[in-house]
Amino acid sequence: MENYQELTLKQQSFFRSGKTKDLTFRMEMLTKLKDLVSSHEQDIIDALKADLNKPEAEAKRAEAGLVLGEINFMMENLSSWAARKEAKTPASHAGAVSFIVPEPYGSALIIAPWNYPFQLAVNPLVGAIAAGNCAVLKPSELTPHTSRLLAKMINENFPEEYLHVVEGEVETSTALLKEKFDYIFFTGSTGVGRIVAEAAAKHLTPVTLELGGKSPVIVSEDADLDEAAARIVRGKFANAGQTCVAPDYILAHRNVKDQLIAKLKEAVTETYGENISENPDFPHVVSERHFDRLQKFLGNGKLVLGGYSDKAQLFIEPAILDGITWEDPVMQDEIFGPILPVLVFDELPEAIESIVKRPKPLALYLFSDDEAVQDEVLNTISFGGGAINDTISHMTSHYLPFGGVGDSGMGAYHGQASFDTFTHFKSMLKRPAK
Repeated sequence: MENYQELTLKQQSFFRSGKTKDLTFRMEMLTKLKDLVSSHEQDIIDALKADLNKPEAEAKRAEAGLVLGEINFMMENLSSWAARKEAKTPASHAGAVSFIVPEPYGSALIIAPWNYPFQLAVNPLVGAIAAGNCAVLKPSELTPHTSRLLAKMINENFPEEYLHVVEGEVETSTALLKEKFDYIFFTGSTGVGRIVAEAAAKHLTPVTLELGGKSPVIVSEDADLDEAAARIVRGKFANAGQTCVAPDYILAHRNVKDQLIAKLKEAVTETYGENISENPDFPHVVSERHFDRLQKFLGNGKLVLGGYSDKAQLFIEPAILDGITWEDPVMQDEIFGPILPVLVFDELPEAIESIVKRPKPLALYLFSDDEAVQDEVLNTISFGGGAINDTISHMTSHYLPFGGVGDSGMGAYHGQASFDTFTHFKSMLKRPAK
C-alpha cells in the first residue's frame, strides 16, 4: 500500500514553499489542466462508455464540457477573486485600515463518486487549484476506466507533491482519511458522508459534503403538462437516473396525475425510442449490487411504464410507478436509478408537509406558473437548490453555488463558490506604529 503519510508531508512541504500561492503559477496550472482535458476528450468519452455506457453527446456535455467551462470561468475571474479586499473600519478604530486576504488552506483531499466520474472529480480540483492548494484526488473504484485515465492524466503531468491521484478500493479512502489534510471535499452518499465528517472531525479539518437525498418534483394543477413531462424525463433518466439532483419522485396534483403520466410515457418514447433495450446509448447501472437493489423497487405500486431489465447488461428500462405510498420501499431511500414513482396530493400544504417532515433534499423542482404557489414552496421547504418549470439545469450554471443542506450536504461549489470553498479569508486590521 502506498505511504499516504509521506504523500501528505510532501504536499505540505511544497505548499509551504509558497509556489502554489503565486497567481501566475495557478493560471499556468489551470491552462495545463484545460489542455489535458481538451487533448484527452476522446479518451474521456471512451472511458465513460466503458464504465457506464454513457453516450458520447452526454459525456461531452455533462463531463468534459462542464469541466472546460468551469476552468474558463475560473481563469476569467481568478485575479479579482484572489486579490486582497478592502473593508470598512469602525470609527472606534480611527487611523486603522481593514482588509481581507484570501489564502489557500494547504493540501486538499478530494473524494469523487462514480456517477459522473470525470466531472465530479475534476470540477472540485479546478477550485482547489484556483485557490492555490495542493490536492490528492481519489476517484471511484466503481468506474475503473475513468479512474485509470484520471491517474494517467494527472500523475504523468503534475508532480505528486502538488497534485496526485490515488486509486483503490474503500480501504484506500479509509487510509487517506486517517491523514491530516487541510481540507476535505467529498461527493457521494449521505451514509458515507457521515463517515467522512467523523474522520475530518478527528483532525478538525473543514469539509464540504456533496450528498444526495430524495429530490421531489411538485406538479401543480396549473402546470404545463407537456413541458413538465419533457423536462422531468430529461432530468430523471439522463445517466439512467444516476444523478444526485435527478428527480427522485413526483408529487402530482390529483386532478392532473393521470394526464401527467400519459405525457410522461409519450416523452420517454420520444426521447429514447419504442424499444429502449435496443438503444445502444442508454446508460447502464454501475454495478450488480446497485442493479439488484433497483430491481426490487419494480414490484412497488403499479408499473405503468417500462421495467424490463437485463442483469447481464446491467440494463434497466425507464420505469414509472403509480399507486405509490410513502410506506413503499422505493420511498425509503434515494433511488439513484431509472425508476420514477408518482404520488398524489389534493392541496399544496399536504404536499409541502410530506416533504418537510423528511430529510432535506438536495434539489426540488416545481412546475407551476402561479407565483403564490412558487412563493409558498420556496418559503416553507428547505432544500439545496432547484428549479421552477425545469429540472437539473441549475447545477450547470457557473453563477449559482451548488450544494446541499442538512442530510443532503454542507458547503457549495461551482464558479466563485468553488474558489471560496477552498479559500480561507483572513481578516486583518492594520494600525500605524505610532
